[in-house]
Amino acid sequence: MEWFVSLPAVMQALLGTLFTWGMTALGAALVFTTKNVNQKFLDSMLGFAGGVMIAASFWSLLSPALEMAENSSLPVWLPAAIGFLSGGFFLLIVDKILPHLHPDQPIEKAEGIHPSTKKRSTLLVLAITLHNIPEGLAVGVAFGAVAAGFPSASLTGAIALAIGIGIQNFPEGLAVSMPLRRDGMSRTKSFMYGQFSGLVEPIAAIIGAVSVMFIQPLLPYALSFAAGAMIFVVAEEVIPGSQENGNTDLASISLMIGFVIMMILDVALG
Repeated sequence: MEWFVSLPAVMQALLGTLFTWGMTALGAALVFTTKNVNQKFLDSMLGFAGGVMIAASFWSLLSPALEMAENSSLPVWLPAAIGFLSGGFFLLIVDKILPHLHPDQPIEKAEGIHPSTKKRSTLLVLAITLHNIPEGLAVGVAFGAVAAGFPSASLTGAIALAIGIGIQNFPEGLAVSMPLRRDGMSRTKSFMYGQFSGLVEPIAAIIGAVSVMFIQPLLPYALSFAAGAMIFVVAEEVIPGSQENGNTDLASISLMIGFVIMMILDVALG
């Protein structure tokens, strides 16, 4: 652990998101071991992922942002409110622009600008990539906050966030690779597309870490921005996707379990 502590924050964020990308790849790799995945399992994992993201949004992002704003001349709630809403509106704009297709949806329901010009595989990858942008940003900002020396930020808390996001990335890789395999794509190509969706997280993490290290007053806004972006993804895609096949009770309980596990990780380690 000492070797990790001694690393620069940018390198810590990079390693943390390489882990989250690895979990995406691990989920996508299930395409090599099974022909089909039980829909109840998929819906429960998606609900679980939503719970992790909701808990991480508060315990790892919004709560530290509120503590950091206590020494500001502004009202304590203002940076968190501005950042949170900005994150949601940013994802809303990206959602309207970026062509993407939710897993298990017909190509006719693709969203964004000119989605009909893209292949189904590309649209699926872009959908999960859209999820992963705020997750990578959140990890990067968390490690950057530690390097900036804020008392409310802790290295163990940033590590807990990376672990939690890594856990919920597992079903996201599977959510891309399995539909592509069902469409007739080879196992290798299905895996490659599935894991590729997680590669945006290290890039977003580096951007987040560098930004808050050099512009420290932005930190409460950046943490809240990442939280707002994640909540938008949960409300707009994750929860509806987990319940559209009728497994509403299972998905809801799984969401609560995911929330509790992420809360325990953050409180126990942070």
